[in-house]
Amino acid sequence: MLDAGLYIVATPIGNLGDITQRAKEVLEEADVIAAEDTRNSKKLFTLLGISARKPFIAYEDHLEQDRFEVIIKLIEDGKSVALISDAGSPLISDPGYKLVFECRKQRIKVTVLPGACAVVCALQLSGLPTNRFMFAGFIPNKDKARSDLFAELKDINSTLVLYETALRLNKSLDALEKAMPRRNIAVVREISKVYEECISGSIAEVRHRLSENPIKGELVLIIAPPDDEETSVLDLEQILAEELKNSTLKDAVRKVADKYNLKKNDVYEKALELKNNT
Repeated sequence: MLDAGLYIVATPIGNLGDITQRAKEVLEEADVIAAEDTRNSKKLFTLLGISARKPFIAYEDHLEQDRFEVIIKLIEDGKSVALISDAGSPLISDPGYKLVFECRKQRIKVTVLPGACAVVCALQLSGLPTNRFMFAGFIPNKDKARSDLFAELKDINSTLVLYETALRLNKSLDALEKAMPRRNIAVVREISKVYEECISGSIAEVRHRLSENPIKGELVLIIAPPDDEETSVLDLEQILAEELKNSTLKDAVRKVADKYNLKKNDVYEKALELKNNT
């Protein structure tokens, strides 16, 4: 019998055999299951041979505030609650951190059961540096938000890990090529399944392979950290001074901002400052 508390349980991301024995035992013994999608979770329980004849609570982003109060009350009443996501490790771009925070605040038992995580598995498969990495979540589906994200991430000296869908991948690679044209990348999909695949290389090489063999579904995009040349600090003043010799202020700002993926307002202010000082 489990002690009252919150149990964070990783479920398979592909191969059902990746469920741990300890995870199965906790899911079988827990009084309540808090799940992202209760229908998917009940199907998973059936496939894993675990009884689904127990209370399931939907724990989604828009329900998080209300549901964590219900869950905490259940635990205070002596119940054990297992928190799971649709696949993989809970709380990784899934709701749940507010629940854990509140449990910690109220000194309620919280424990985690390690298991499958797409972020870590994709990073391991990528062949890109693993000594320092940053998980940046899902890539936005709006063009400006997508470009803004890559502009924000381009100067971070770490391997970057992001979630994306095959349908939007081309748009993301377009934005990535503008922001970080020199980077090596890896596209990882179907982790631990029959058609597991990792496509890696330059952005152009990956795009070529994808054009020959289109992919479907959700995937993980891994971006290598900047090399030494890319991380060198731009001498914006010198670059603008050279450009202003042969261009109008407006054209110089546009050319420099586009070439180095800089914000036009920042470049304009620097250009105006140079003009006023000459």
